[in-house]
Amino acid sequence: MDHKKALEGTNTTRGVIQTSFSEKCFSVFNYAFFIVMGLTTLLPFMNLIAKSLSSEGAVISGQVGLLPVGVQFETYKYVLQDSMFLNSLKVSIFLTVVGTACSLFLTTLTAYPLSKYRLRGRKGLLLIFVFTMLFSGGLIPTYLLMQNLNLVNSFPVLFLPAMVNVYNMLIIKNYFEGLPDELEESAKLDGAGNIRILVSVIVPLSLPVMATIGLFFAVAFWNDYFAAMIYITDPAIKPMQLYLKELLVSSSGDFLKDNVDAAINATPQSIQASSILLATIPILLVYPFLQKYFVKGVLVGSVKG
Repeated sequence: MDHKKALEGTNTTRGVIQTSFSEKCFSVFNYAFFIVMGLTTLLPFMNLIAKSLSSEGAVISGQVGLLPVGVQFETYKYVLQDSMFLNSLKVSIFLTVVGTACSLFLTTLTAYPLSKYRLRGRKGLLLIFVFTMLFSGGLIPTYLLMQNLNLVNSFPVLFLPAMVNVYNMLIIKNYFEGLPDELEESAKLDGAGNIRILVSVIVPLSLPVMATIGLFFAVAFWNDYFAAMIYITDPAIKPMQLYLKELLVSSSGDFLKDNVDAAINATPQSIQASSILLATIPILLVYPFLQKYFVKGVLVGSVKG
């Protein structure tokens, strides 16, 4: 009997070893695949860093790869002294803060009532929102609308048309639907109204999804250049991404005409690389503080309903 049990244990062990081996092969494949994908996104970024720090001769001769050649910091000095860069940076920071706050506020106010099944006409309203997510009036009608509202070439036009993102609103709505109804019932027994319940009960419990959606809005506003390209001609309110777009398509002569001395040991390519890197720093600084909310906020908000 003991010999039979030993044989069964050996067979079981062998089965475990075979399964473990297949899992190890799958894990090795996964690691290799994601390392390659990570390098695909990381290597261009490293090349930008190398170009921004390399000397003029090294960049022109094509010697710069992943490491800088002839390290210099004149490109960063040039960019940080450029009044247009600094102004566009201020506009983008202000746009991101104001746009994210207003969008999150309005999206939350829209999602809360739509999360209640007792709301009359709820299905019809949701259908209207989903329809606007799939279909739009088009660029020309939208521009004419902004023009008739006297918003063209003004700061509000950069965030007002994008204040409610239907996809983000649906995520918040689904998250609200997953909260226990007993919380609201007990708050109502204490005499709280709908606004008080939303502010004092629902929002504090929804910080994960709020942080996640807030970051979605922030990244969208920070990276958006199309709205500014369509509606903005005033240099004083051009955001960073439009500045970078014009920087990348401008000729080297136009690019360096304002301050040639500051860029004596730099090329337009290295200055463009420096500008792009400096423009990514503010939004990158936000990620570490909100990344921990991603899984909990998005998964709970997207699976429910």
